[in-house]
Formats: sequence, structure tokens, C-alpha cells
Amino acid sequence: MERVLGVLTPSNRLVMRVALHTGLRVGDVLALRPAQLRRQFYVTEAKTGKRRRVNLTDELLTDLLTHAGSQWVFPHRCDPMRHRTRQAVWSDVKRAARAYRLPANVAPHTARKMYAVDLMNRYGDIERVRRALNHSSASVTVLYACADKLVRQGKRKKRRSW
Repeated sequence: MERVLGVLTPSNRLVMRVALHTGLRVGDVLALRPAQLRRQFYVTEAKTGKRRRVNLTDELLTDLLTHAGSQWVFPHRCDPMRHRTRQAVWSDVKRAARAYRLPANVAPHTARKMYAVDLMNRYGDIERVRRALNHSSASVTVLYACADKLVRQGKRKKRRSW
């Protein structure tokens, strides 16, 4: 992900940094408004309608406030009354992943999975990870939190089949 972040446009890099740090879906990051931004604030997730607390570092908060437009933290490039689209971030992440010949499944949602893996490695508690991601089901959380192990396991199986 460090490589991918290095070649993204500055705005999309900031979007992905927020997603990596908070575990928010990219659509929820893009829907942030400047008035919301604080070290700690709440977001209502667009996909689930659930409320979730978000914590930012001082550095990330400063970068977001510096970048923010008048209506949206990530304004659309042509219309400041709309926010940047998920597709704009997606295409930039895909371009960066191709530049490094990374797997085709690297996408903005990868940041949410990396957040889950990091929490699982840090705390070792699937219930804590589930709450952090606002998942209803622990079984879905396991897929996110153990994504790194599942990928490694899949690679080992492929090698054996040669």
C-alpha cells in the first residue's frame, strides 16, 4: 500500500490515508464535510445507516483541514458543490496498482481490510474489530481481519499445485 500511496494524486492519497487510519469506506470519507472535522467525531455510514465514532491524528486532521473545500473536504474537480466520486479514487488506485504490477484486487476497499488486519494484529480480539468496523456479523469481520492470512494461504496452495 505504501507504493500505491506514493503514486496517487495528492487528494486521493489523502482519501486513502483517512480510510487506512479510520477503516471508513471510501464513499464515507468522500462525504466528509469540513464542519465535521475534529480529532474525534461521528459519521453515519452511507451503506448501513449506522453511526460510528472516528478518531484522527493531529497530522491527519491538519492535512484534511488544509485540503478541505468550502462544502466538502474532497470537492469534485469540476463542481465544488459536489464531492469527489468513488470512481475517481478507484481509477487512481487501480492505475497505481497496475504501475507496480500488483494483484487486480487492490482497490480502495483494500484500505478497510488493512485496517481490520492491523486491529486484529494489535488487539487479537475479533469482537473489538467487529465493533470498530460496525459489522453486524462476526463472520464477515473474520474475512476482513484475517484477509492477510487467507491471501498467504491461497498463494501456498497455488505453489503446491505446480
